[in-house]
Amino acid sequence: MEEHQHVVLTMRGICKSFPGVKALQDVDFTLRTGEIHALMGENGAGKSTLIKVLTGVYELDKGEIRLEGIDHPIVNRSPEEAQSKGISTVYQEVNLCPNLSVAENIYIGREPKKFGRIDWKTMNRLGAELLKSLDIDVDVTVPLGHYSIALQQMVAIARAVDMSAKVLILDEPTSSLDELEVEKLFTVMRKLKGQGVGIIFVTHFLEQVYEVCDRITVLRNGQLVGEYPVAQLPRLQLVAKMMGKDFDDLASIKSLRKHTPAEDVVISTERLGHSGTIKPFDLQIQKGQVVGLAGLLGSGRSELARCIYGTDRPDSGKLHVDGREFAASHPIDSMHAGMAYLPEDRKNEGIIADLSVRENIMIALQAKRGVFKLLSRKEQEEFTDKYIDLLQIKTSDRDAPVKSLSGGNQQKVILGRWLLTEPDFFILDEPTRGIDVGTKTEIQKLVLQLADQGTSVMFISSEIDEMLRTCDKMEVLRDGAKVAELDGDRMSQESIMASIAGGER
Repeated sequence: MEEHQHVVLTMRGICKSFPGVKALQDVDFTLRTGEIHALMGENGAGKSTLIKVLTGVYELDKGEIRLEGIDHPIVNRSPEEAQSKGISTVYQEVNLCPNLSVAENIYIGREPKKFGRIDWKTMNRLGAELLKSLDIDVDVTVPLGHYSIALQQMVAIARAVDMSAKVLILDEPTSSLDELEVEKLFTVMRKLKGQGVGIIFVTHFLEQVYEVCDRITVLRNGQLVGEYPVAQLPRLQLVAKMMGKDFDDLASIKSLRKHTPAEDVVISTERLGHSGTIKPFDLQIQKGQVVGLAGLLGSGRSELARCIYGTDRPDSGKLHVDGREFAASHPIDSMHAGMAYLPEDRKNEGIIADLSVRENIMIALQAKRGVFKLLSRKEQEEFTDKYIDLLQIKTSDRDAPVKSLSGGNQQKVILGRWLLTEPDFFILDEPTRGIDVGTKTEIQKLVLQLADQGTSVMFISSEIDEMLRTCDKMEVLRDGAKVAELDGDRMSQESIMASIAGGER
């Protein structure tokens, strides 16, 4: 098969910077006709930036892009221009018009005409034939919004194919699909591959890569790690390349722990789950225990945490808090039950940019107390100063707008907000992402201090070494399911990465 394939797209020496960030540094990428090529990497690896440079959303700083059939390097200034050259993208959030019919969505902007008017009959017939050729069975006269996300994606793919896509980019297309829908999508992808289309498949699901892809290109921190035929890259090696881990010894700060976790169980679950995001799981967390959630992006770490906190209300199983069954109707219920949750997306779910440092720190405690027990300005200032001092928050003063602080200091403000509520159980989702090494160590030490004081902590991090430093126990997740629980001597980089990779011993 290799001999018959020729190259449809090459990207060479691609560089792209944003203020303070080298998003892509000298990245190469090659796509052949009739191949499904996975683009893999953890958060911030540069996958999205590479796709956006290719499709004209971003202008590249350096490098060149060549496309089969065009004898000079190409520059796309917009996704429309990329599409006119045969490069189409289908996103996880389908950007079509749900109120228009399926056929209208396929031919939008290029409707067949008769006597200067849209020829509806021809359009519906062509649409039906196109979808039938891809084994997609839908009524093309029905509004697109009546169909599932999966079918809407198929329609977006069909539209791209009909516009003679040589290169089809599928950006996280399976994130919101169930297993049957994924299988259907793969059938369509294989059919297009057979027709010679080159497909770039951006995903974080390992199982899917090994099921449907021919090659893998791995990026890490904006740089190319390498390109590999799927058959020659075992899963464990892929995980290691994505995470950039060599199995080295890690400096431990665990020696700072003064106490071991108590026997009392603070949180326990029985087959707790939320359909579509996290499969039913069992878990026990003891008083003063630090439990890590390990897994690749999209493995279900945040979803498991959100299910326990009640941000996503579980639809199966039971949750017990301090031995009593508990179900939160609203996050405030979880706060009253002694929980605190620092979300991964601190821009959207964490800081309130237009408020001051003081207001951001006070907001959770005030919500917990209720509107009838307002904190006096003096109390607010004392609490704020305590946490600015404790967490070494660098700010001109307590009433400075929080948006004027660096990312690491904003992160500390949110930490202060939740510490002030004196939680019994604290969920920290990527608390150290994007902050400097010194602050990272401070936050890790703080986690250990909290545990010593009897607070139970759930710690989610993409950095395994960070969790090995701080956690007593690790829960490993893969593709939305808990697949292993490791503690004591069984907790090592090798065992965690082997559990994440799965499928091979």
